Amino acid sequence: MHVLNRVRYAVPILALLPGTAAASAGGAVALNLTDTYYAMIALAIFVLAYAFVILEEFLHLRKSKPVLVAAGIVWILVALAYGAHGDHTTPRALLGHNLLEYVELLLFLLAAMTYINTLEERRVFDALRAWLVSRGLSFRALFWVTGLLAFFISPVADNLTTALVMGAVVLAVGRDNPKFVGVACINIVVAANAGGAFSPFGDITTLMVWQKGIIPFGGFFALFIPSLVNWIVPAALMSLTVPQLRPPALNEQPTMRKGALVVVGLFIGTIATAVAFHNFLHLPPMLGMMTGLGVLKIYGYFLRRDEINRHIGHITGPEMLDVGENNLDGKLLDHYKPRHKPFDIFVSMKRAEWDTLLFFYGVILCVGGLGALGYLTVVSELIYTDLGPTTANVLVGFLSALVDNIPVMFAVLTMNPEMPTGQWLLVTLTAGVGGSLLSIGSAAGVALMGQARGYYTFFNHLKWSPAIALGYAASIWVHLWLNASLM
Repeated sequence: MHVLNRVRYAVPILALLPGTAAASAGGAVALNLTDTYYAMIALAIFVLAYAFVILEEFLHLRKSKPVLVAAGIVWILVALAYGAHGDHTTPRALLGHNLLEYVELLLFLLAAMTYINTLEERRVFDALRAWLVSRGLSFRALFWVTGLLAFFISPVADNLTTALVMGAVVLAVGRDNPKFVGVACINIVVAANAGGAFSPFGDITTLMVWQKGIIPFGGFFALFIPSLVNWIVPAALMSLTVPQLRPPALNEQPTMRKGALVVVGLFIGTIATAVAFHNFLHLPPMLGMMTGLGVLKIYGYFLRRDEINRHIGHITGPEMLDVGENNLDGKLLDHYKPRHKPFDIFVSMKRAEWDTLLFFYGVILCVGGLGALGYLTVVSELIYTDLGPTTANVLVGFLSALVDNIPVMFAVLTMNPEMPTGQWLLVTLTAGVGGSLLSIGSAAGVALMGQARGYYTFFNHLKWSPAIALGYAASIWVHLWLNASLM
């Protein structure tokens, strides 16, 4: 039973005829209107908006802004195009379907991001970084350890957070060795993207496929070995350039704050709850994640009370005041500032990647609007029918290196070509790891270029693109061989 009703745009033959039914969502029938001026203008608006997204690093214009505006314009054009055919109800129904997909993704990610931010606030990642830099590992050992940790952390945490934590480690230890930092950052990006490809939680693309009900939770683990190969092949080649020198160990001793391990346990329990809601109750995974978020908020309440009370306990002499329930709102803290602010779950929620979450809104509605106009039907016929699913899915990976993999995967899901499970796993793999081919192809790469500015650059990454492409090809071959029964 699927979480969402699939939108079937790939109707053979009729899909290419103007004005014929191309898809339906909740009973609404989408038309092929690609020959209208409305559709052509909508496509141009989306291309222009995405050009601004690609140029974000140069224009310093947040990527959510152009796509939010584009989404509104595209759906105005959809409404006008359908209105010209006397249909004023279908656009609303199709828009509602796209909004439902977005809301499920938004709430799931909001809960996950809040947990990650709470773990960061409790200094879990700082403790991990300190432990690594104090080990006195050689550069080559550190290269493999950070890559391995990135590969296994990203299936639970997002690849962006994983890359930043591991990037901080290599910068702390190897700042005087720019060559090491550069190649280690490339390794981290490839490992984080590869690790996210075999887990429903590891990447937005895998999350969308899982929530859509196309692949069950356990089905993604068939990609573990192909994903491992995707990282190991370029890592083995890059490691040959890493010196065996042993940098001095750094004496860092940050300790985790109270409740850190409890939050880790709650996060694991929340993930288990999301899986149980989806597999056994046939309810959206986001419901399990939001339930877990509620548990974290309740625990955060007691954590905050404890930290405020411990601070109040240090106020002595004439500073002693009547400490009642009202003071827990922070009135007392306005006069007597603690060294560390007491825990506040809403700060963790506020620090969610809202630019990214709103970007998803714009992209999903833009792509959904183009689908409502019939463009995705044409693309589906062109690549999945004419080229075949294997070739098409391999090309998706190359496209995700140039264009964010979110709109690419959402377009594939909206087209919903008839493919066996093995092919859906293939497109999940290629969309997830294809972004490693270029430094700008994934959030992990873009983030590390900012964190390790001057050490990790676009051209440093480009120099190793052939090795990464070799790993990309090897992972596809391993998947086609290992999971042949699913193809």
